[in-house]
Amino acid sequence: MESWKNTAVPLEAVLRGIDAAFETWRSRKQKHRQVNSVAYCTQAIMAEAKIMAEGGTDKAVRTAAPPFTLEELRAHLEKVAAQLRGRQEYADVTDRVEDLAIEAESHYGDLEQLEQRLTALEEKMSAIARAALPDETLFEMRRSLELSLKPYRSKMSADQIAMLERQYLERQLLEISRLPRLSLFYMA
Repeated sequence: MESWKNTAVPLEAVLRGIDAAFETWRSRKQKHRQVNSVAYCTQAIMAEAKIMAEGGTDKAVRTAAPPFTLEELRAHLEKVAAQLRGRQEYADVTDRVEDLAIEAESHYGDLEQLEQRLTALEEKMSAIARAALPDETLFEMRRSLELSLKPYRSKMSADQIAMLERQYLERQLLEISRLPRLSLFYMA
């Protein structure tokens, strides 16, 4: 899911792709295998993203129902703001997330744009956190990454490695700094 988010696959394409993949699975006469991973939906999601990128067809133009209610969206934004409140270095991010929670109804109709705003705020928050960490912590994060990726480096392209590195370091940075994920992909 994080790779779809980071490669700017629209949330609507992800939701449509998941629906399409499960419709295909349900329509099978024999269901020997259970779906036990979201990876099962990858091809359908990428197909939907391609349709949307090409200007869409009837299928891509139709409006999908949001995957959560307005109240759930507002609760997510308020929860994230509460987790950041009191941390002075993130005051600007906190204020903006609080504004988004107040304006949730106006953003509910365009979740893709809201996701882009949240991603930008998360990037700002990460930059602040990265600057605040000691060099030794950053070094340990990088060393841990290298040890984890070493067995797979020869089997992946440079783009895949770069994406995994970015995702891993971002996730570690947020965990170490005890910062919440802002993205709608992480709504609980």
